[in-house]
Amino acid sequence: MNILMLTGIIIMTITMIIMSMASLLSKKSIIDREKSTPFECGFDPFYKARIPFSLKFFLVAVIFLIFDVEIAIIMPTMMSMKSSDPMQWGVSFTIVIVILLVGLYYEWIQGSLEWTT
Repeated sequence: MNILMLTGIIIMTITMIIMSMASLLSKKSIIDREKSTPFECGFDPFYKARIPFSLKFFLVAVIFLIFDVEIAIIMPTMMSMKSSDPMQWGVSFTIVIVILLVGLYYEWIQGSLEWTT
């Protein structure tokens, strides 16, 4: 127990030191703000560097990540169950597919998959 407490104290100390160094070294002055603006051959830029991003692309990406992560987490579990009872494997696989389809149906009903609206 003593080693665990000592390890925790050391980790917290190192974390505090790193955070303190980061805040001390990253002080930005007003002069440095000009360095973060876009630069085109010494002239002011013709257009804004930050183009607005469509929210539909973001929603589709988030939906993809959610379903992809669900499948990536569940597939190894399903593959490890192959050696167990086939009935249990089939029921588990069906439940997983139903949960994914219910999530997809919910996104469809909410209109997240509609591109034209």
